[in-house]
Amino acid sequence: MKNVVWHHATVTRQRRNTQNKHKSVALWFTGLSGSGKSTLAHAVEEELHQLGCRTMTLDGDNIRHGLCKDLDFSAENRKENIRRIGEVAKLFIESGVITLTAFISPFREERNKVRKLLVEGDLIEIYVKCPISVCEARDVKGMYKKAKANEIKNFTGISSPYEAPESPDLIVDTDQETLDESVDKVLGVLINRRVINNEN
Repeated sequence: MKNVVWHHATVTRQRRNTQNKHKSVALWFTGLSGSGKSTLAHAVEEELHQLGCRTMTLDGDNIRHGLCKDLDFSAENRKENIRRIGEVAKLFIESGVITLTAFISPFREERNKVRKLLVEGDLIEIYVKCPISVCEARDVKGMYKKAKANEIKNFTGISSPYEAPESPDLIVDTDQETLDESVDKVLGVLINRRVINNEN
């Protein structure tokens, strides 16, 4: 961008990671509404916090109360929503924080753009897999019912597509696993990738 120059800070991501005693990455939870993304993300964050890690969860509904409140649920605005979240996640990673994002993020292309935005290895894509029938049964807000009645437009899984990840870093089957089992699987990935260690 013209007349805009990047300022290189002396306090770097590497120094922050050293101070935190863990690496910073983005855990990108994607799946249908009702699949358990937010529940899992917050449960993982709680475990990481107990281990002394610096964390931040970006939740889809919460973000739309502020940063993305000007966006509707059209395909184009959903893409912009994910673009913004990708940029925010990048900032948190640079600040040394393990960032957990819980968004439907229905389009593969947009998720891939976020991956390309970040340094290789900084995004861990977690497919929160759950049959739509189970998601509907869990739907305490009645969103699926409203979508089927055409009261909600562009609802993922009903009137708008969801493109499941083709090669996610992790799949959790929330209709078959307990929450604790899913949390353990996520933590296992973080340990295997040396984001955290057993001494955290």
